[in-house]
Amino acid sequence: MNDIKKILVPTDFSIHSNRVLQAAIMIARKFDAAIEVVFVVESLDAYAGFAVPHLPLENLEKELLERAKRKMTEFIAEDMAKDVPHASTVLTGNVAAEIVRHAEAEGCDMIMIGTQTCKGVEKALFGSVTERVIKTAHCPVLSMNPCI
Repeated sequence: MNDIKKILVPTDFSIHSNRVLQAAIMIARKFDAAIEVVFVVESLDAYAGFAVPHLPLENLEKELLERAKRKMTEFIAEDMAKDVPHASTVLTGNVAAEIVRHAEAEGCDMIMIGTQTCKGVEKALFGSVTERVIKTAHCPVLSMNPCI
């Protein structure tokens, strides 16, 4: 395995994603690595043929992207360590595919992602997305249970 110099951390802005980010920060400090935080807005292209009254999908996707960018700014300001080099971005498309594509495009050496949701919490980023990332990533994937 090569040196770890850049760690990609997908987020859904939840407390559980924050726990994954905090663990990634600890690892980044040990390896003198940078962190790339990403959020993916699921593309609405698959719904283009559906009749959705009074709701243009193009406008909805644009609004979702804008809100996600604001949430990312808040998430980084509140939860990212100032002493760790980092970048963040909001993407659109298939969540698992975009995480893997972005990690490869940005030269990430590792992806750190949560494995599941916690009892009583809705399924969001974790679960099947994590499985697809693990199966398709070009680099090592470190998964963790953020609930313990």
